[in-house]
Amino acid sequence: MEQFLQILILGLSLGGVYALMSSGLTLIFGVMRIVNLAHASFIVVAAYISYWAFKLIGMDPILSVIITFPIMFLVGLLVYKLIFAKVIESSRFVEITVLLTFALSLIIEGLLNYFFTGIYRSTTPIYCTECLYFGNLYFPEGQFYATIVSVIILLGLFLFLRYTRLGNAIRATTQNRTAAKTVGVNVDRISMLTFGIGTGLAGASGSLVSFLFTFYPAKHMDWGTIILALIVLGGMGSLFGSLVGSFILSVIAAFVSYYFGPTWSPITFYSALFIILLIRPQGLFGKKMELSR
Repeated sequence: MEQFLQILILGLSLGGVYALMSSGLTLIFGVMRIVNLAHASFIVVAAYISYWAFKLIGMDPILSVIITFPIMFLVGLLVYKLIFAKVIESSRFVEITVLLTFALSLIIEGLLNYFFTGIYRSTTPIYCTECLYFGNLYFPEGQFYATIVSVIILLGLFLFLRYTRLGNAIRATTQNRTAAKTVGVNVDRISMLTFGIGTGLAGASGSLVSFLFTFYPAKHMDWGTIILALIVLGGMGSLFGSLVGSFILSVIAAFVSYYFGPTWSPITFYSALFIILLIRPQGLFGKKMELSR
């Protein structure tokens, strides 16, 4: 029983971080129906920002959230204005954005390789090697802090969406773009801000994963698959679903890693993505929808 609880703790300790990684993509899809394949690349960019802030000025990677979020928020606004605003009226908007974001992810990877090479990197604050003990059970200190910060950010996102005027406009656009336009919501402005917020969330998660995992320019391929598995399981566009999916899959992955070895852990996410698309494409909490605007 003690062993079971220990594995459960290790799984749950990453669930919050995975939820933060997927929340931005879920939010963007819910409002704009964009499957942003560059989302994981933005996370890698933020991880590099945290890495160099740690190396050059000694900034703690958790504290670097206060710079990665606004920087990536501005990047998101710029990307939206330069790319998506030009094709938003296209009848093939969804298909075009999938291709555009895939191309963008490869461009980002190429630029990161050019400037930083493909060397594996990670930030190494002292708490990364420490543990918190609760009797015979332990909680990796780095994962504990990352989970707490992730939960705080996600709680802030929930409160923002629930109790602010802008948040209500985002939720209205998510539910029905046409109806939102009818009641006076500027859906183009909301779409741009939502893309910025979603990219900012990618920035925040990039700071946290910079000390939880090693990363390199092509790491977005692995993280992208994991994120897609999380949001597909929970339901595309459902923040609550992505939260539930994140904890479910992170716990399952922890048990797979323990009993079959760490190299088998990623197959948890790949298998979940494959199975859920076959059995219930809308996910646990999603609704059947057409990818049209």
